[in-house]
Amino acid sequence: MKDAFKLVANNKKAYHDYFIDEKIECGIELFGTEVKSIRMGHCSIKEAFVRIEKGEVYVHGMHINPYEKGNIFNKDPLRSRKLLLHRSEIDKLEGKIREKGFTLVPLQVYFKGSLVKVEIGLARGKKLYDKRADLAKKDAKREVEREYKEKLR
Repeated sequence: MKDAFKLVANNKKAYHDYFIDEKIECGIELFGTEVKSIRMGHCSIKEAFVRIEKGEVYVHGMHINPYEKGNIFNKDPLRSRKLLLHRSEIDKLEGKIREKGFTLVPLQVYFKGSLVKVEIGLARGKKLYDKRADLAKKDAKREVEREYKEKLR
């Protein structure tokens, strides 16, 4: 039961806007009321981004609604939160980001057992024609599935 996986937030827009080259699972530093709010599903990473500052990794723009019963213990919903990674992983990511066109984006927030985990992706930006090609592939695949389904009837 230790590896129970419960998805809380997903960033579909990241897959549309970026090519994801590598995925990394990391922990996140949270307060108790924030964890309770995430358990209720009140978390959004649609506008979030990840930065490396002074050798530490932070996620900015991740919105966690204040916990209803948290009163004075609630924190700012949009505050920067520290991501927990090993030094070697941070150094590797920092080296990749210095290359042209790479960035870090949060992909998912989920529970692994009782711990909150964030999956971040090392991503390269897509051009407009790449996005159009992906949409065309998606439409073609949907059309083929529709035709196959009609044949079975």
